[in-house]
Amino acid sequence: MSRRAIIIVLDSVGIGEMPDAKDYGDLGSNTLGNIAHRQGGLKLPFLQKLGLGNIDLITGVPAASNPEGSFGKMAERSLGKDTTSGHWEMAGVILERALPTFPQGFPQEFIKRYELAIGRSVIGNEVASGTEIIQRLGEEHVQTGKPIVYTSADSVFQIAAHEAVIPLAELMRLCQIAREMLKDELQVGRVIARPFLGEVGKFYRTSNRHDFALEPPYKTLLDYLKEQGLEVCAVGKIHDIYAGKGTTDFIPSKGNMESVDKTLGYMAKVKSGLIMTNLVDFDMIYGHRNDVEGYARALEEFDARLPEIYTALRPEDLLIITADHGCDPTMPGTDHTREYVPLLVYGTSLKKGINLGVRPTFADLGATVADYLEIGSIAHGNSFYADIQGGI
Repeated sequence: MSRRAIIIVLDSVGIGEMPDAKDYGDLGSNTLGNIAHRQGGLKLPFLQKLGLGNIDLITGVPAASNPEGSFGKMAERSLGKDTTSGHWEMAGVILERALPTFPQGFPQEFIKRYELAIGRSVIGNEVASGTEIIQRLGEEHVQTGKPIVYTSADSVFQIAAHEAVIPLAELMRLCQIAREMLKDELQVGRVIARPFLGEVGKFYRTSNRHDFALEPPYKTLLDYLKEQGLEVCAVGKIHDIYAGKGTTDFIPSKGNMESVDKTLGYMAKVKSGLIMTNLVDFDMIYGHRNDVEGYARALEEFDARLPEIYTALRPEDLLIITADHGCDPTMPGTDHTREYVPLLVYGTSLKKGINLGVRPTFADLGATVADYLEIGSIAHGNSFYADIQGGI
């Protein structure tokens, strides 16, 4: 069996507020729609042909009269709006309880225990933008050697350190200690190393970040595929998000375009199984920094690479383009937004122009991949493969 599924996750590219957005402070969020409106339109001709404009109103991306792909949108059933819960749900894991967040910072009792464990005092311990906090506390960090600890509206414990002050290997050790200590009610989804360089007033984050993710509570799509002897190849932070479980090979990457290059590299050699890619720049560089223009440009850059991806597809391939949450850069804050995510499905042997509607859970994606690759069912989700099966 030589079938392959290629999942490309456009990190944070949401397509409109979910019904419960108010509970998250996200009324009015629509990452794609608001960016397009603010920019006076987006130019996404290849995503348009797939059916992106058929999902919802996007200025500059009209509905295709004869979409080349199938289209819909997915709601997140898990509580939360973070990378971990979004990706896990795609792979069949639904969280009934949201991963904990710390809007007032982490408890002082924990911080004291952590400082004893690492042999250093820390600074920060607050909710902050990663780019802002290194400018504000970077000088003190450089002078004292104290790592900067911070969090966000997501379930994360982040440690920022200048690479010349705390070398990468030591920063990773500090993160590993935090990962081991953050248990029970403190069990965040990710501990993230946030190294930076530069001088006072000109600090900048490097691409050497690393995520120490919580292990999924039960088997994901990736585990099931690996157990069946199929290849499971991860590009970008996918390997980290699933805590290394279920992958047979992985390649770190720096930036969207390098991630596309490495996806194409896997497509040239992987015979069967899953290739899963996360394009993180949308979220990390543009969404969290409220950079509407940069976000729009990044969307158009990805769109321009789609012909290469189409050329690399084999007749028995299933291509899915989606997202894991929103991060609307037009909103007042810099946090993720509780949104539907787009669902675009393409394959030369599959039906075209099928409206897949509003899927009640991201897990429908994983169930469909499991169905397509003939490995049976996964923990959650209903496959829509029967809707698109059959070719032209």
